[in-house]
Formats: sequence, structure tokens, C-alpha cells
Amino acid sequence: MKESKRNNALKRVIVDYKKLNKDILDLIMEKYADGYGDRDIISFRNAQGEWVECIEVKTEDTLYLVKVSKRLTMAMEEYDEESPEDEINITESKDFEEE
Repeated sequence: MKESKRNNALKRVIVDYKKLNKDILDLIMEKYADGYGDRDIISFRNAQGEWVECIEVKTEDTLYLVKVSKRLTMAMEEYDEESPEDEINITESKDFEEE
């Protein structure tokens, strides 16, 4: 029960692979170092009625849902701590729905 209370206080953000920065990729690699499976995927319909599948990573103040795609998988496979940082462009929503 404590876990769900903490999650309600977190800022909630949906991130697409194209808008990932190195910090979020680092979090993904730390949590899913051996990859992710079906149990790790969170599925829902967004505001446009499209089916979305994501994996979850957290920071102290933010809960990120990162959209699952072939490109995300490729990025995880090619992960390199020396890669340049990209600017993050995110979509925020109280209920994890995209605008």
C-alpha cells in the first residue's frame, strides 16, 4: 500500500524512444540489464484510443513510462555509456495519457 501512495505523488511522464536522453536510457539499462519480459510491460489505450505498451522506470520524483518498440530494443542492445546526450522532449499527463 505504501508503494501506491508514493507513486501517486510522482510526476508521471510518457516517453517515446525518439525522445529518450542518456539519463533515462541509463535507468532502463540499470533496471532491465537482462532485458524485459511480458510481465514488465504495461499496456493501455491512450487518449487517441491507440494501444500503447511501455516499460516503467522511476526517479525520486518522476515515474517514466517508456514506449516499447524495436528501436528501444536496439538501443538497449547497443547501449554505450559514452553515447552523447540527447535533449528529452516528453509528454506529461496525470493519467499517463498522451496529449
